[in-house]
Amino acid sequence: MTAIAMNPPVPLASRFDLGRLMVHATLIAYTVLALFPIALILINSVKSRAAIFDDPLALPTMESLTFIGFQKVLASTNFLLYFGNSLYVTLVALLCIVLFGAMAAWALSEYSFMGNRVLTLFLALGIMIPIRLGTVSILELMVKLDLVNTLAALILVYTAQGLPLAIMILSEFMRQVPSELKDAARCDGVGEVRIFFQVVLPLIRPAIATVAVFTMIPAWNDLWFPLILAPSDRTKTVTLGVQQFIGQYVTDWNSVLAALSLAVIPMLILYAVFSRQLIRGLTAGAVK
Repeated sequence: MTAIAMNPPVPLASRFDLGRLMVHATLIAYTVLALFPIALILINSVKSRAAIFDDPLALPTMESLTFIGFQKVLASTNFLLYFGNSLYVTLVALLCIVLFGAMAAWALSEYSFMGNRVLTLFLALGIMIPIRLGTVSILELMVKLDLVNTLAALILVYTAQGLPLAIMILSEFMRQVPSELKDAARCDGVGEVRIFFQVVLPLIRPAIATVAVFTMIPAWNDLWFPLILAPSDRTKTVTLGVQQFIGQYVTDWNSVLAALSLAVIPMLILYAVFSRQLIRGLTAGAVK
């Protein structure tokens, strides 16, 4: 009796509060770890070269504050052209991935035909096999099609790279759409195209947002294919354009960090927009 009185049981609510606190602490720690490199780039992009090497973790002061890197990037390079190329390639590739991926996922999940499982397995192989293994064949194909040093080459490659994952994610969500809704639309005389665009796609917004988040970041940050397929000054992307400030003996760190800052801000904005849509769609689906 004395032992029981001295060690009362922990209330269930207190244990839940402790678990919630640990979850929030873990998420906050991961957020800090993920945002630390971005914050470091933004802070040092407005500091002098000497201040960067003296204390890279320090905030800029009135003596070390300088925008010389941004001036060099915007005045002496075609950064706005590179930025426009990256934005155009990323958005067009994202649109193609979402549209074609949704159409393929609709066909695989809604209709039964010979070779359905084999085709699904074939598309799943695209997730496991890196597309860079076929760089030589891709380059040969682009040369035959006369697409070298064009933005179309990058759009085709990024679309092919993102389609397998998009089809897998979207097909799983489409299988969860109630068949009663589609059958009711068919009974009302609605065609398959309208069912796809007006019934199915609005219900899988969380999946579309997930596909957008997972495909736009690799396309924007890629250096491999722009270097191989579109290295000309007219078709350079932001990631490739930053390389001109990195030399073998001397690196202009002010310009490098300024260019990276200008390149990362749009992706943060797009990521925040798509993440908000993703959370909103998941919440709406859970309530329904």
